[in-house]
Amino acid sequence: MDTLAISGLRIEASGMPLVRGVDAVAGPGRPLTLLGETGSGKSLVLGAATGTLPPRLRVTGRVLLDGTDILAAPPRARRGLWGRRLAMLPQEPWLSLDPTMRALGQVAEVYRLIRGLPATKSEEEARGRLAELGLEGAAGLYPFQMSGGMAQRLALAILRASEAPVLFADEPTKGLDADRRDEAGARLRLEADRGRTVVCVTHDVAIARALRGTVAVMLDGEVVEQGPAEAVLDYPAHEYTRRLLDAEPERWPSLPGRAAPRGEVVVSGDGLHRAFGGRPVLRGVDLSVRRGEVVAITGPSGCGKTTLGDLLLGLLAPDAGTVRRLPGVESWRFGKLYQDPPSAFVPHQTMRQALEDLSKRHGVAWNVVAPLLQRLRLSTTLLDRVPAALSGGELQRFALVRVLMLDPVFLLADEPTSRLDPLTQQEVLLLLSELAGERGMGVLIVTHDLELASKLADRTIHLEAGRFASSDVSVSRGRHPTLAEPFGTLTRGQ
Repeated sequence: MDTLAISGLRIEASGMPLVRGVDAVAGPGRPLTLLGETGSGKSLVLGAATGTLPPRLRVTGRVLLDGTDILAAPPRARRGLWGRRLAMLPQEPWLSLDPTMRALGQVAEVYRLIRGLPATKSEEEARGRLAELGLEGAAGLYPFQMSGGMAQRLALAILRASEAPVLFADEPTKGLDADRRDEAGARLRLEADRGRTVVCVTHDVAIARALRGTVAVMLDGEVVEQGPAEAVLDYPAHEYTRRLLDAEPERWPSLPGRAAPRGEVVVSGDGLHRAFGGRPVLRGVDLSVRRGEVVAITGPSGCGKTTLGDLLLGLLAPDAGTVRRLPGVESWRFGKLYQDPPSAFVPHQTMRQALEDLSKRHGVAWNVVAPLLQRLRLSTTLLDRVPAALSGGELQRFALVRVLMLDPVFLLADEPTSRLDPLTQQEVLLLLSELAGERGMGVLIVTHDLELASKLADRTIHLEAGRFASSDVSVSRGRHPTLAEPFGTLTRGQ
């Protein structure tokens, strides 16, 4: 029972094939992982399997759940499966969570409405699910008060509460630190071991290894290699699979060293304190970033990494301490690449409109766009799509185009590759490293990935419990911080 079989699946948009002839099977205890780069068609296959593709797309083939074709079923019948036989962990949890409901209530309502438990028992079970995922202190928080990793774990708790026999997971580890990523993989594997059918879409090879089962590698809408996870991931037959595996950060070759950054300090913070709702998040943190320098901030989800970056940009005011930014530089040249790009774009506006508005607002020549699109492997045909018509990775790369158009002197890159497959991740991070040197741009990268930080950053600093883990910053790639020069000052309330 609860076997999902995809046969001859083809998806087209205006006669253009997006997915071509996909065949795959998942069953109880036999997970299916669709692995591949952003834009390869993985999430489209998932959308077909769940019956949630936009009506403008033409779908042929079959998706059978215990012999019943989901594609041929009427919409009402498909909706009746949700929460009872099918459950989804979405790619962008902030877009699927209820912004008006606290975390505990969002999990509890699954027990109450789907499982039929009374309110008191529903709340008790919900607290248990939150505690399992390290969210026991977040029961009273709204989604907008959570980090990306916390929101992802909340979505995992909701999925776990449904007890639906078929679980779909769309990029289940985006925004999670390494420990939480491993936990997520182990939990999905545990669900498979308990007899549930798990279908996972991911660019994270570690998750594919953790789930085992069957791996189908996708490229340009086609499955180019498929088989048992151990065979595909340890002995890949297709060139693309080998390239995908070699692009994992731990397999990167040592990057050529840049000269030690000696330019001006573009931004610094001294003695920064910040609390939310009476809970201290940062406690007396000092940090400076120079022109041409790449600094990485690592640490567990919710430890204050993004808050520190937002204080340096002036998006938040410190409760105590001082922020200084290079004087004489326009404020919009201090930029941020957001962790969740859908929240940074207008939903009904095309990419062309978004970039043209920016060009007109700040007097940026339009001809700077094409080279950036080319360097980030973005087709010009994507310019006329709205955010919902782009993959998470494509949207993240457009967000990078938008911020780079303004020639920033300082860029806060908040988990800049959490939505990217290993190949695109490698390209984007090498581009950021190159641009830091070419343009004299200071870069502060917020990341969970210690391996990535060690390969890319001039300095890596670990943040834990609101403080740097030691009084001395750890130095990567053989370079050392230097003293800051005096420059413009921003203090609390500015």
